[in-house]
Amino acid sequence: MATVERRPPAQAIDPATRIGVVALTVANLERSLEFYTTALGLSVARRSGAEAVLGVDGTPLLLLREQPGALPWMIDAMTGLYHFAILVPSRADLGRWLRHYLTTDYPPPGQGDHLVSEALYLRDPDGHGIEVYRDRPRDGWRWIDGQVQMGAGPIDVRGMLAEAPDELWTGLPAGTCLGHVHLQVGDIATAEAFYHGVLGVDVVARSTSALFVSAGGYHHHLGLNTWHSRDAAPAPSDTASLRFFSLALPSDEARSAVAARLASANLAFQDEGDALVIRDPWQNLILLRVGPFASAEDALALQSATSGSG
Repeated sequence: MATVERRPPAQAIDPATRIGVVALTVANLERSLEFYTTALGLSVARRSGAEAVLGVDGTPLLLLREQPGALPWMIDAMTGLYHFAILVPSRADLGRWLRHYLTTDYPPPGQGDHLVSEALYLRDPDGHGIEVYRDRPRDGWRWIDGQVQMGAGPIDVRGMLAEAPDELWTGLPAGTCLGHVHLQVGDIATAEAFYHGVLGVDVVARSTSALFVSAGGYHHHLGLNTWHSRDAAPAPSDTASLRFFSLALPSDEARSAVAARLASANLAFQDEGDALVIRDPWQNLILLRVGPFASAEDALALQSATSGSG
């Protein structure tokens, strides 16, 4: 595990920062495309050989690369992806997706009412964790001493389905995006030193085994936990796993501010022109770039450019 040499005074990342894309390796691309299009409702924006870009309404969200023979992701005793989270615009949209999903042959999803959101949980054929969720309005979120209050109660599934229009399923709606990424890390203090102390995302909730950080007062753009991974090493290279995720910064000034903090902390990073490329202490690859990906071709080009990095 890499060491964060020092923790400079926290300087908040630009509040308009958001999650961009998530890139995964999968053992069988055809199998994964069937799952992500049929069960989840993403569309294939571009495919090139062993790689594919999926998204919603022309916006890239998920990049897949085939790694034949890759072993399924096993959640225990490895750091890496816990889940990536797809945010739909409304409760009705979440209910509509659930109604569709329940018509497939895939296992029923898990669920949780987190007070700030309602979430459904599933795994893809390689074991990657996925959350599909909707946010409650921000003015209803409760904050105590700078910490957002989140829970884990049951969802009123019947009520959610009742709000969903019974209409032909055509995929996830426009406005769907990646809401957050949740990682398994080896140590919470080290995670805070890197993600808060260097990258500058704000701590919005914490426990002894989990940390939630965000930009601009969101309930979390990144979750970090040690529930299955305390002191663990990254997943073996022959495992289907997270290749990288990106943070979309709103301006060149925001990008330069992050680069300055990385340099001040004596952390090695690459400037690839389109993106700053950095690894966290558990070797998770992070791309920081200005703005969202303009097209599937743009996303695919950057995925190819990281071939030697992840």
